[in-house]
Amino acid sequence: MGLILCVPALVVTFLVLAAPAAARRMPPRTATWILASVAVLGAGTWLTVLGMLGVTRIGEIPQIAQIGRWSPHALAAHSPVDRPVATLSVLAAALGLAVTVCAAGRRLTLLADARRKGRALPTAGDLAVLDDPVPSAFALPGTPGRVVVSSGMLRVLNPGEREALLAHERAHLAHRHHLFLLAFQAVAAGNPLLRPLARAGTFALERWADEEAVTVVRDRRLVARAIARAALAGTASPRWAPAATGGPVPQRVSALLAPPVPARRAPVAACTALMLVCCVTLVLAAHHVDAVFDASAFTRGGAHGA
Repeated sequence: MGLILCVPALVVTFLVLAAPAAARRMPPRTATWILASVAVLGAGTWLTVLGMLGVTRIGEIPQIAQIGRWSPHALAAHSPVDRPVATLSVLAAALGLAVTVCAAGRRLTLLADARRKGRALPTAGDLAVLDDPVPSAFALPGTPGRVVVSSGMLRVLNPGEREALLAHERAHLAHRHHLFLLAFQAVAAGNPLLRPLARAGTFALERWADEEAVTVVRDRRLVARAIARAALAGTASPRWAPAATGGPVPQRVSALLAPPVPARRAPVAACTALMLVCCVTLVLAAHHVDAVFDASAFTRGGAHGA
């Protein structure tokens, strides 16, 4: 039983490690979707496997076994790990889930508070200009969303660079990048092993908005210059808000000065296939655990399965 539970964890671990490298060979939009899918699948798979490692030991508790009408002795014979390991697995799963939910809740609260404040901002269309000499710019999600930029940021950019910067921020709003950012931050908080993947996902988000800005201004060098000048002049944006100054700016500028990444089927197909394998093996593992409980159930005559 232990081996079949380890298979989905091993598959998803390989996928989490390989996905950032594969994402560099994809267009940013595709890379973002792949990395977000792997991040959510990775977090869910590890939590589920940890839970399944400990569930048979939980079932051995006499009160629980009586409610479920199965034999604790039969469950003990099939348990994949010792009781201390099972206990630690359940505690790790519960802690990881709690931290993930709390991290998502905190960021949702920050977003809700920012939306309330955003409604009070003076706007011209979707643009809110703050009378602040400190350069800053970010996308404020809401209904409708706002592009927030300070007067200080507008002063350090020329008209073409301003257009590129605003196009970048509007891309964040149009494609709801704050939801991707929320997912990356939440899973990284709940599982430190996912932090490199979350960083790659955040970078892909910024690259996606960069390329969207290129389609608007039709000048890759102009967008690169706008991003570089905004990052050099600007302050850190809120962690919950996508912004043109986010991510490793030198790498983004280098990518903008190079030709766009062509669409390739191979890395996308490989990641998709591994995700499917992970899902299938996870379902098989869950079915196996369920079969153990079925085999341990008491019969009508009072005996139980082996």
